Amino acid sequence: MHPVLGICPVCGEQLTITRLHCGNCDTSIEGRFYAGRLSQLSPEQLQFVEIFLQCEGKIKGVEEKLNISYPTVRSRLKDVIRAMGYEAAEEEDDSISEEERKRILDELATGQISSSEAIELLRGN
Repeated sequence: MHPVLGICPVCGEQLTITRLHCGNCDTSIEGRFYAGRLSQLSPEQLQFVEIFLQCEGKIKGVEEKLNISYPTVRSRLKDVIRAMGYEAAEEEDDSISEEERKRILDELATGQISSSEAIELLRGN
């Protein structure tokens, strides 16, 4: 079996399912069926959603499973949200870079700064 396509590979419009078939009793049903918003996702986006759900929505788990950074996880999540026809909330502008965030967390891990100092620095204060 092949995965259900949600988007037409020729023109890019949404496809409609018009026939369902039972392989057990050989019953077929014809009509117009809605596959849901998940059918609008690419195979890569569906894989991301599956991993996101496996990790129970915990971004840290997705980071580790896919070996990608927090901003990349957020970006892919926003892409999925948009592909499903929803508006993705705009993130607050991060005042520190990923490198700065890593440096702060490294300093916290080595005891160079306290947890309260790290929180303030991560907040950009």
